[in-house]
Amino acid sequence: MTVENASVNTPSTATEAAPALRIEDLSVTFLTDAGVVDAVRDVSYRVRRGEILAVVGESGSGKSVSSRTAIGLLPDTATVTGHVYLGDHEVTAMSNKQMHRLRGKDVAMVFQEPGAALDPLFTVGYQIAEAVRAHPMPGHKIGRKQARDRAVELLTMVGLPDPQRRVDYYPHELSGGQKQRVVIAIAIACDPAVIIADEPTTALDVTVQAEILALLRDLRDRLDSAIVLITHNMGVVAEMADRVVVMNRGRVVEEAGVTDLFAHPRAAYTRQLLDAVPHLGAQDSPAPVAEDAETVLAVRDLSVVFPGGVGSGSFTAVEEVSFTIARGETFGLVGESGSGKTTIGRCVAGLQSPSSGSITVLGTDIAGLSPRRLKPLRKRFGFVFQDPATSLNPRMTVGECIAEPLIVHDRVSGATARRARVRELLDAVRLPAGTEKRYPHELSGGQRQRANLARALILEPDLVVADEPTSALDVSVQASVLELFAELQQRWNFGALFISHDLAVVEILAHRVGVLQHGRLVESGPTESVLRSPAQPYTQRLLAAVPVPDPARARTEGRTTSSTSVPDAGEERQVG
Repeated sequence: MTVENASVNTPSTATEAAPALRIEDLSVTFLTDAGVVDAVRDVSYRVRRGEILAVVGESGSGKSVSSRTAIGLLPDTATVTGHVYLGDHEVTAMSNKQMHRLRGKDVAMVFQEPGAALDPLFTVGYQIAEAVRAHPMPGHKIGRKQARDRAVELLTMVGLPDPQRRVDYYPHELSGGQKQRVVIAIAIACDPAVIIADEPTTALDVTVQAEILALLRDLRDRLDSAIVLITHNMGVVAEMADRVVVMNRGRVVEEAGVTDLFAHPRAAYTRQLLDAVPHLGAQDSPAPVAEDAETVLAVRDLSVVFPGGVGSGSFTAVEEVSFTIARGETFGLVGESGSGKTTIGRCVAGLQSPSSGSITVLGTDIAGLSPRRLKPLRKRFGFVFQDPATSLNPRMTVGECIAEPLIVHDRVSGATARRARVRELLDAVRLPAGTEKRYPHELSGGQRQRANLARALILEPDLVVADEPTSALDVSVQASVLELFAELQQRWNFGALFISHDLAVVEILAHRVGVLQHGRLVESGPTESVLRSPAQPYTQRLLAAVPVPDPARARTEGRTTSSTSVPDAGEERQVG
């Protein structure tokens, strides 16, 4: 990372009451194979201790880049101008060694993708203890037992069940929500003054999301930390934030108190974001499915039992689940983390073997097929994985990743024809020209998710398994992708198993919905019936946990404990 025009002296205006984080006239550019990219331009904002500042905007708007500057996590290809202060420390004037002393102690980050943030080779307890040992008190040395005890204490603080046992788990043994709690435990290990939470609830179901948000509010109150909340979920913003910064194309276009922003948005872009927010109970039904439509998927009495490790018994992930999907139909699958949604999706795609039951895809039971016999069928269905960071090969360009199914199944011959097909799909999922030449790490989380969608659809499949396909997308891009998904489904008439924690998204696309709890299908039926008149208490609890994209209503219903007495909470600013 190259830093220009950053003074090494703290300005004379800095006092004991200085903001916990202050960004002034920050600009960040990246040198890529396609040329210089302006990621952030003349951005300024501040956040005080005890305050929650939400930074919102579309994927690639610069919201994550501007916040990562505060923790010194930009790559060497980045050039930074302007100033970033953590309390009295000017981050943009510090060396990597100096930043290392601040990182974790004064500022910490909750990353967007917990599966990628945790090292799969070490237990979660070891990784938390490592953060504790990195910043001991002056003159004190933290022993292994002390660090482990602190790890258990932190896991207890973030609400991970049975922390004494799970401290020795590896990341792959935890659900997405549990891994997110571990990442938060690492972030708060040294009681930082500033916590940067980058999409902390992106891939979480609504009930776990509510728990994580309550946890962040509690930590804010307990530690008096300043929280910078980077999110595309306007319901989360309404329930959590004191103030909101709206970014578009690298610039701040509006800044206001949360209530004022929702009630009286000044910038046209802000109004566009708010208009794109899906509201549960206010969606039109998807186009009906033909009565004589062919059944593309029939799941009967599906069960999946995972064997236990040493000293532990087996675990039943899915128990006797049955449903069907017709051509042109979308079946939505919802439920909490660990309920078995993803396991069912992987079984349907032939990536996981069931313990019992049948999975009939286009007339063939794939439950017991060998990989060799399954391969010809694989080109008939696509899969959109839950974690966009780990599902794209980091050694291949985005274009090569998307084109790979064409090569594996010999569908399009010739490099020129494949490139044309890749560009067609990139355009369909709203990714800019030149994206095919970039590598996955050069894209934002939302851009990687759209690349995954393009790869899943490139073979024009008969069945699509979509595991949280819009979880990393901001609301305006999410709306366009959902519209695209529905349009492509009508064009190619594929059936879809749509796994999501966002009930409003499911309401837009799904003709029928199944609700999973502890691996069992507790309720199933037409979408309108299940989501508007749920019969089961568990479904009712899911619906009650959905964030309300209205701060006045959220506060009236007591859905948030966000402070309203933070200095400058009511200040309002519009830029450009």
